[in-house]
Amino acid sequence: MGTMSKIKAMDFYRKIPRDLTEATHFGALVSICAALLMILLFGMELNDYLSVRTESSIIVDRSVDGDLLRINFNLSFPALSCEFASVDVSDAMGNHRVNLTKTVRKYPLDKNGRIVGDVVRDLPEPKYEELLHDIQETHIEKKPEEVKIMDTLDAATFPEAIKKYPILMVNFYAPWCPWSRRLAPVWESAAQVMLRKFPPEDGRIKLAKVDCTVEGLLCRGHHIQGFPSIRVFRSGVDMLDHGHHHDHESYVGDRTVEAIVEFAEKLIPAAAASGVKALPMADAEAAAQTMKVGAPGCSVEGFVLVKKVPGNLHISAHSQKHSFNNGVMNMTHVVHHLSFGKEISRNKWAMVQRLHPDGLLNAWSNRLKGRVFFSTEANITHEHYTQVVMTSVEPRTFGIVEVGYNRVDLYEYTHHSHAIKTDEMPMTKFSFDPSPMQVLVKEKPRHFYHFITTVCAIIGGVFTVAGIADSTVFHTAKLFKKVELGKQY
Repeated sequence: MGTMSKIKAMDFYRKIPRDLTEATHFGALVSICAALLMILLFGMELNDYLSVRTESSIIVDRSVDGDLLRINFNLSFPALSCEFASVDVSDAMGNHRVNLTKTVRKYPLDKNGRIVGDVVRDLPEPKYEELLHDIQETHIEKKPEEVKIMDTLDAATFPEAIKKYPILMVNFYAPWCPWSRRLAPVWESAAQVMLRKFPPEDGRIKLAKVDCTVEGLLCRGHHIQGFPSIRVFRSGVDMLDHGHHHDHESYVGDRTVEAIVEFAEKLIPAAAASGVKALPMADAEAAAQTMKVGAPGCSVEGFVLVKKVPGNLHISAHSQKHSFNNGVMNMTHVVHHLSFGKEISRNKWAMVQRLHPDGLLNAWSNRLKGRVFFSTEANITHEHYTQVVMTSVEPRTFGIVEVGYNRVDLYEYTHHSHAIKTDEMPMTKFSFDPSPMQVLVKEKPRHFYHFITTVCAIIGGVFTVAGIADSTVFHTAKLFKKVELGKQY
């Protein structure tokens, strides 16, 4: 019994008999206000506990050696043929890759910028032995009498030849071009072979040539950008009917007499059938050696992987069997998309917006979207300088998975663009400079015990303050009442 009495004496919350308590209207009002205040503060604290808290810091880029940066792009070049469009990459470590094709797609465009055909596949590069032979051939001087002069077309005779012959193969060349000089005797020999097999009175096919240094307007009108270019004219009838209009095809087979003659002979049945002047090509093997280049422009899209060091991504005309006239290269382009890094899923993007709503915007990750850059004169190179900053967003893992497992890496960039006049091959160049610093955004956890402590403080604090206020008002009113009664006596 004594022990229980001692325990009872430790009661901090001694009870007052109900008969000794007094309820007042003011006390009831204070109690209601205190209860409402407790509910309000509890709701605010609960909302704060459930809300996202993050901490941002700037750290040195944690990328390891071997990590690659992905560059995504979608560009349109209204005046660059897909036949010669090349995507090249170089970096500060000396790496240089030319004419990337594995992750790059090229689609021909019409004059209105619409895609008019299937993806253009690049031909395999010539073997080293063939390339070495070509280079050696450029140093061999050809005597004028070794190359017989064939029919050379000009602006006046070209339309007549198209109307006269159902199939017209034309070699657009430039005398200063080594590849044109090497092709000249081959083209002459092939023309002689075809002339013997199909004399002028046959009238089904004709091989001719055009000197682009003399007939510049004629060559530009047919979108000749590289020399030599062998075009096939079929009196306006397309090889493939997709509802789009093309006036010519380009022969891109081997540059030998046998290959050219074989290709030309396979065109004959198409021209002779039914007495019409030109019909679609019937031979699938010959079709494989042609490439549609009637569209003046090219859409280049895809992605490349580069090391995280300063470097360049540039698009220009490139060919190991053609020469180019820099003065006619127009690198006007439209940037539909340019971004860095992998595309993330909708769920991850929603997570990023939840953790960092004001820090990452699509406008900053694709800042050049919709921009058009014009070449107002000849020999213009467009340079775009971008500084790339990575932002890593790490959500809470609750200890279930390794830290960083759900991390999302996003890239933003600044850009500065300008056009310069150059004596070299005009190009469109994107210089990228990854920042050595990165922004780290981590979700800051809020412990449950902190929430419970705050809730208890709210309840106890409001109850105590309300009790003090009620007691003060009650005793003040009682004191005034006693004073009033004393005056009456």
